[in-house]
Amino acid sequence: MIKLGVCGATGRMGAEACRAVEADPETELLAAIGSAGSVAEFVEAGVEAVVDFTVAEAVRSNMGVLAAAGIHAVIGTSGLGADDLDDLRASFVRSHCVVAPNFAVGAVLMTRFAAVAAPYFDTAEVIELHHDRKVDAPSGTAMVTVEAMAEASDDWAPDPTASESLPGARGGRGPAGIPVHSVRLKGLVAHQEVLLGGPGETLTIRHDTIDRSAFMPGMLLAAKRVVTLGPGLTVGLGEVLGI
Repeated sequence: MIKLGVCGATGRMGAEACRAVEADPETELLAAIGSAGSVAEFVEAGVEAVVDFTVAEAVRSNMGVLAAAGIHAVIGTSGLGADDLDDLRASFVRSHCVVAPNFAVGAVLMTRFAAVAAPYFDTAEVIELHHDRKVDAPSGTAMVTVEAMAEASDDWAPDPTASESLPGARGGRGPAGIPVHSVRLKGLVAHQEVLLGGPGETLTIRHDTIDRSAFMPGMLLAAKRVVTLGPGLTVGLGEVLGI
């Protein structure tokens, strides 16, 4: 039985994570805290790993405590930059940390498919759509996707747009200049489209999360795997799945 804690337990994702941990026969929920709680509770409870669904600012203040105590971490929070990852890599010298912007297996596969397709097309754009409570943009999944596409190919046609009558209409520019567009709308959960175009054809790769339960199998897999790993940092559920 793997002893787990959940940070951000009063949020939607955190509450879903608590239910998933309690329902799994291989895991036990020893502690769960919301915004008013202290990560010291995880140390006192004797958890082996903590699943974090908070915000980037909270992650920055919480992870040092967990790392110092030798507690493993699984972070599902987006909005972490390269400097944050460097800090986590430097901190987790006694335990392991997995950072995954998306725990949906289908989303991980979407990113992989986009990277496979990238060298065969001249143009591409990414559109990510989320619920209206998401505070950061673009999503971590969108950034991971364009990074994977840019790594797979740097041969993209230049944007023909000469001017924008509405600034920002063409979206933000990701690696290799791939445009990224963010939508925030009530009624959505988490969705992404990767549009690729070449002479006479287009390819659309789309993933839709219609319920937060979609994130739980991947989260549980990461939580079970992280306790078996030595000190260090893993970025992306794809690395955990071996994709």
